[in-house]
Amino acid sequence: MSTLRIVYHYALARGLRKWKSREELERWQKRRITRQVERIRTQSPFYRKWWGGADASDWRSFPLIDKNIMMQHFDQLNTVGISKDEAMALAGASEDTRNFKPSVQGITVGLSSGTSGNRGLFLVSEREQDAWTGTVLAKVLPGGLWKPAKIAFFLRANSNLYESVQRGRLQFQYFDLLERVDTLVERMEEYRPTVWVAPPSMLRMLADAYLDGTLTATPEKIISVAEVLDPLDRKVLERVFGQTIHQVYQCTEGFLGATCSFGTLHLNEDIVHIEKEFIDPASRRFVPIITDFSRTSQPIIRYRLNDILTEAAVPCACGSLFTAIERIEGRCDDTLYFPHRHTGEAVPIFPDFVTRAVIAASPDLEHYRVVQRRDGSLEIALHLGEGGDPEQVQAEVQRQLTKLGERLTCIVPRTSYVPYTFEPGMTKLRRVERQHT
Repeated sequence: MSTLRIVYHYALARGLRKWKSREELERWQKRRITRQVERIRTQSPFYRKWWGGADASDWRSFPLIDKNIMMQHFDQLNTVGISKDEAMALAGASEDTRNFKPSVQGITVGLSSGTSGNRGLFLVSEREQDAWTGTVLAKVLPGGLWKPAKIAFFLRANSNLYESVQRGRLQFQYFDLLERVDTLVERMEEYRPTVWVAPPSMLRMLADAYLDGTLTATPEKIISVAEVLDPLDRKVLERVFGQTIHQVYQCTEGFLGATCSFGTLHLNEDIVHIEKEFIDPASRRFVPIITDFSRTSQPIIRYRLNDILTEAAVPCACGSLFTAIERIEGRCDDTLYFPHRHTGEAVPIFPDFVTRAVIAASPDLEHYRVVQRRDGSLEIALHLGEGGDPEQVQAEVQRQLTKLGERLTCIVPRTSYVPYTFEPGMTKLRRVERQHT
């Protein structure tokens, strides 16, 4: 690990590298990607075959890849000679022992959480780790690199990558989501971190502990990761802690976005190029196609994610040239389908439509989940605050969903209501989910 390299990438992300216009940024990205394609063509047998003899400058026409293709061709895609079996064995052993320190040939190996049931591997070299560390610290750390900070990081699995942010005056502690919540709260009370990094579901549990007095520590900054930050969770957390809830958009495919000082999520277009595959242009919803123009161990070039993002309608007041995102809505697979009122054809219902309908039902709503079963029916779980009338709220939820159906000319499927339950740990919280199996 090179401190000099970390500081260099920190300085780049903090403004050492600037562009005068969006057009200048895009020309710079194009040059970087063309060079990256030429480099990867010589190092990755998979990409060499995948692209055929196409010219590097024609990279926008290259065929897409996704998680299935990447995992299927993992051995030939990566450039560091690590096999899928070798990487999976190391990552699996780390998960079993909860020891996330081991690496292979200086390469950090990790597993994605596998929300869709298809877990992905990621490889990161020491050089790439330094670049990631410097960039993350520049974009998310309050007060700069040399101001003391104590970071509490909650996730299902730790990694050398995450540990690398511990430098100098920066302290870092990993909090394992598989531990009991009361144990995690006790550790938080003793550690008293200034920066909290956790999934929204865990942040809500910390908020509950704060409200009941078992947790008295308060942070300078709260960063939501790993799960979609639902509008309901954001509202509750901002009310309890009296501050903006920031986000990091990070996945196996890279560090894709972070919120600015105004609380707006921006795509990290200084380290990745993101094409927009619009699925509903009128509402600015798109699926991102990722090209990382610096990562070489496990090259990510024209990789189609399974996420739905909504582009902001107007530029952010911070003045950044990077694309502003109104909301990360969820996975494409969690788009629900209601039958059209007249034709019976399946009408796509984006998760945000469902979220807004349910939240509008009652101010007493504290938690909810909407699951569409394989037969098309809806299963709705609601958790109300003290004084909330379950029957009244259920009736209002039904009324709001009916209004949504009328607006979209479709019929709301048969609906049942069940008790709300969720336990943190291996499973990510998905407020709106469509089941496939």
